[in-house]
Amino acid sequence: MGGRLWQEQKPVLIALGVLVLVLLASIVVVPETQQAVVLRMGEPVRVINRYRPNVDFGETGAGLTFRIPFMERLTRIDKRMLTVSMERQQVLSSDQLRLEVDAYARYRIVDPVRMVRTAGSTERVSEQLQPILTSVLRQELGTRTFQSLLTAERGQAMRNIRDLLDREAREYGAQVLDVRIKRADLPEGTPLESAFVRMQAAREQEATAIKAQGQKMAQIRQAEAEGQAARIYAAAYNKDPKFYDFYRAMQSYLAAFGNSDAKGGTTIVLSPDNDYLRQFKGH
Repeated sequence: MGGRLWQEQKPVLIALGVLVLVLLASIVVVPETQQAVVLRMGEPVRVINRYRPNVDFGETGAGLTFRIPFMERLTRIDKRMLTVSMERQQVLSSDQLRLEVDAYARYRIVDPVRMVRTAGSTERVSEQLQPILTSVLRQELGTRTFQSLLTAERGQAMRNIRDLLDREAREYGAQVLDVRIKRADLPEGTPLESAFVRMQAAREQEATAIKAQGQKMAQIRQAEAEGQAARIYAAAYNKDPKFYDFYRAMQSYLAAFGNSDAKGGTTIVLSPDNDYLRQFKGH
């Protein structure tokens, strides 16, 4: 029975089998983590699940899709952030110190068609970006001192490196999101010790300059205060010279006769008509 059915319906069954195979070959699944460039005869014709910023999962076009079997093929590209690492390099800073630097960059493919045309794969993009990262990092750190990498200037240096690398990465359809230096150390041994000595000397010189500036400002403030006090005394004297003369005399008497703590006491011999005692006489 089965053999006779096969003989009678052979063309139909073969056609159904071919149709099922064609249908299966037409259906492809693109997950949320990937975007796919459809190539027809080697040329990109469309993108499935293209990366779009600020679009939630489920609204990007991922899932089941169709292609023309045997004519179209898919190049799958990761939508997530990718990393390109720089091998440990020696970089010469502006103060002529050789630094041992480890760095990496994070990037994402934002133009998959350009990436396919120029690089072909994300692995190839990373290979192209690695020497560029090394070059721009050497260029930027060569303009900065070792000490600046220990301050907030390091963040500005990273932004400059990111911007330079991003301009080059756009040629491969990639966007550089961040660049980080994992380590930036001096080589072991004498260079490291001499660098610390120079840093300590620079800090001591800076402290001396700050102290000298503080002393200068203190002298200026003291001179200004003394000048202001002299002006106040002069103004008071001009308003009431007699009272001012009396006040100054009382201060003098207090200093001369009021020092009860002096050992052995103090003896002053004056004539009764001495001008120094005129305030006692009521003149």
